[in-house]
Amino acid sequence: QVQFVESGGGSVPSGGSLKLSCTISRYYYANYCLGWFRQAPGKQRERVASIDRDGQTTYAAPAKGRFSVSADSAENAGYLSMSSLEPDDTAMYYCSLARKTRQLGCEWKFWGQGTQVTVSS
Repeated sequence: QVQFVESGGGSVPSGGSLKLSCTISRYYYANYCLGWFRQAPGKQRERVASIDRDGQTTYAAPAKGRFSVSADSAENAGYLSMSSLEPDDTAMYYCSLARKTRQLGCEWKFWGQGTQVTVSS
């Protein structure tokens, strides 16, 4: 199994910045993706950004240009730097670990407990 420690959430005004951190007990898979998802009340969980073992990143449309995903394999850690935050970014943010295969891409297997981000207008 994999354990997560997530941190960095909080309350900020519109236009503010936050950096989320996710430390995992082990990567578990030789080829993996580390991702960030979010879920707002009454909405489905959505992927925000991800990074794979080789450093390739992907971003959902709302995150492009404002968020940056990174990872430190030596520290077993992942990060999501968020700037120009808007009230629509308010959600619980989750870190996730995926097995990556050529056939299926990132298969999200393990989830953190989440950290709350609240952006006030």
